Amino acid sequence: MFDLNSYLHNVRTQVDETLQHYLGGPSPATHISRAMAYSVMAGGKRLRPVLCIAAAETVGGSRETVLPPACALELIHTYSLIHDDLPAMDDDQKRRGKPTCHVQFDEATAILAGDALLTLAFEILATAGSRCASEDQKRWLSVIAQVASAAGFTGMIEGQMRDMTLEGTVISETELESLHRLKTGRMIEVSVGSGAILSGASKPQQQALHAYAKHIGLAFQVADDILNVKGDPQRLGKAIGTDRIRGKNTYPSLRGLSGAETLAGQLVNNALETLDTFGNNADPLRAIAHYVIERNR
Repeated sequence: MFDLNSYLHNVRTQVDETLQHYLGGPSPATHISRAMAYSVMAGGKRLRPVLCIAAAETVGGSRETVLPPACALELIHTYSLIHDDLPAMDDDQKRRGKPTCHVQFDEATAILAGDALLTLAFEILATAGSRCASEDQKRWLSVIAQVASAAGFTGMIEGQMRDMTLEGTVISETELESLHRLKTGRMIEVSVGSGAILSGASKPQQQALHAYAKHIGLAFQVADDILNVKGDPQRLGKAIGTDRIRGKNTYPSLRGLSGAETLAGQLVNNALETLDTFGNNADPLRAIAHYVIERNR
């Protein structure tokens, strides 16, 4: 029987060691590198790197090949969290159980740390792509372009913009789904997609994995909405009830808590169906689909 806890521990350990290497080792030398490392190494689920690696392994790829993009995706994710937490955005005081970057350092340092992590992510991607075999470079260029699109103004940033500007208004469930697919879903989709592409997945395999990622990307956000209502602040490492206070649109606010939980379960079932054509190599992805909605942080 597949042991997800063991798998997650193994992958996270390898990802954390690689991230620390990219950030200058256990004792970063400069003020900005210390701020960067503070936020990246504060913990977290490492969901995006795990998905990248699991997707690669599903289609017969190697973990070593996709460690650079896996880490780059985590750096982009952390940059987005640092900026999300800023006073001009969500003004959060805690993240992963610790003071947020702008609280621990200062607002200007936090802004620059986020900028630096985003830039470093693309340095890692470009460097890894430049060192691969010439026949693989088109795949790397495709992945770099897809990551940029997912993180940019037609992807995650557009989702963040909608999330802020729509506070205090009531939108339809269709509009909410669109918002979340941009804000959270696009980066989860590209995490799965990059692992598959760089591992030589066929077009049908890529399509199946993209469908899987779309379902769990939305399920992840539904679960986040639910945790903001009934999660344990100690386990989450941040306050709960903030969505309601800020007037954010969430699935519990539109469907009720029970309706949101039902939707999350349906999305996971849909995700599992997309993996029917894969063998045991997809067991990590199957287990992660359940983990996305069963997690407590």
